[in-house]
Amino acid sequence: MIPQKHRHWMLLAGLFLILVVVVTYQVRSLAPTTSPPPPSNSVAAGRVAQRVDNTDVPVTGLKLESLQAARENLPPAQRNPFRFREQPPPPPKVTAPPPPSAPPPPAGPPPPPPIPLRFIGVMEGSPRVAVLSDGRGDVFWGKDGDIIDGRYRILRVGPDSADLSYPDGQGRQTLRLSGQ
Repeated sequence: MIPQKHRHWMLLAGLFLILVVVVTYQVRSLAPTTSPPPPSNSVAAGRVAQRVDNTDVPVTGLKLESLQAARENLPPAQRNPFRFREQPPPPPKVTAPPPPSAPPPPAGPPPPPPIPLRFIGVMEGSPRVAVLSDGRGDVFWGKDGDIIDGRYRILRVGPDSADLSYPDGQGRQTLRLSGQ
């Protein structure tokens, strides 16, 4: 066991050693460097070298007489950046009245309603026969030119579609085999 007296001196020596290390670190970090830092790239190094080399080069090609020529054709100064003045209001915008709109075309009779039948199949034969359903359980069939349910005319039956219209020829619609 270390006596109490020696333990106290060992603790003080350790604290003194830590204090010396911290002070040394602080002094070294605050000390200025003796040489300037190197340039970060070669362009900066070239600029430094250029400044040093061009100190004795005479400047030629200057037209000093043009700096002393009279400038009589300049307009008088109108702007004073040291004095506050409100800007004049902008000129009012002139907007032309909108052109008169053309009257809407006369509304004709409404188009006929869509044909509420579904094309559900084809019976192959010398004339193709379309099989149609009205969605209420009634099934109709017919070939090109036939009138179905007294309200619709079959214009053409294809392998995957049927063209129908109203008997007067209006409202032509193509029904696909998918039922739409």
